[in-house]
Amino acid sequence: MEAAVNGYFPHLRSLLQSSKKVIPLRKHSFLFQEGMPANELYLILSGKVQVSKICPDGKEMCFRICGSGEIVGELTLFTNDARYLLTAKVIEPGEAAVINKEELEQQLLINPPLTLEYMRWISKHARRTQTKFRDLIMNGKKGALYSTLIRLCNSYGVPLEDGSIFIDVTLKNQDLANFCGTTRESVNRMLNALKQEGIISMKRGKITVHDLNYLKAEIQCEDCPADICCIE
Repeated sequence: MEAAVNGYFPHLRSLLQSSKKVIPLRKHSFLFQEGMPANELYLILSGKVQVSKICPDGKEMCFRICGSGEIVGELTLFTNDARYLLTAKVIEPGEAAVINKEELEQQLLINPPLTLEYMRWISKHARRTQTKFRDLIMNGKKGALYSTLIRLCNSYGVPLEDGSIFIDVTLKNQDLANFCGTTRESVNRMLNALKQEGIISMKRGKITVHDLNYLKAEIQCEDCPADICCIE
């Protein structure tokens, strides 16, 4: 996603990079957790962070995996007692630049290009979230898995000579289940069915999609832009 940040959000990225506060990201630690005061915005410099929500029944619903160049920490600005609605957990160690909410608010008041850019960033994330909920609600568990595989291809896909797409990120079946809002057992069954049909193959925790068009046809994919239809 670094190219997208460079291309679409140069002012916001520059502000974050100018921050004098850089923190280490230790695996299994949290940048923030749901319900904590929303006081900071983060630019991932290296490593990976998973953004998710814990449902009342204890299930985890994963929304994003953020890597180098991605911005994390959707803030409710210009309000008192704002709190994070999601949880950001480090899944790969690295570093992040941090900017305080008050400093960001001051910059937004005096820098119109930055303000417009911030609004576009919020709008983009809202659209991404809406499309994920659409896939889950309209297409059920199977549609949620298929759309997750499509998003993974857009975010981490490496095209192969035979037309297949190798998803270059290691995900356990439980991780996929968290993206789909379902159980690991359900994901196991659906993945096995796809393997038997030759749609995908799996090796050492990584998936290769052999027929992306099949997945798209099954959920009547609208071919949204890759910066919207993505895991990041």
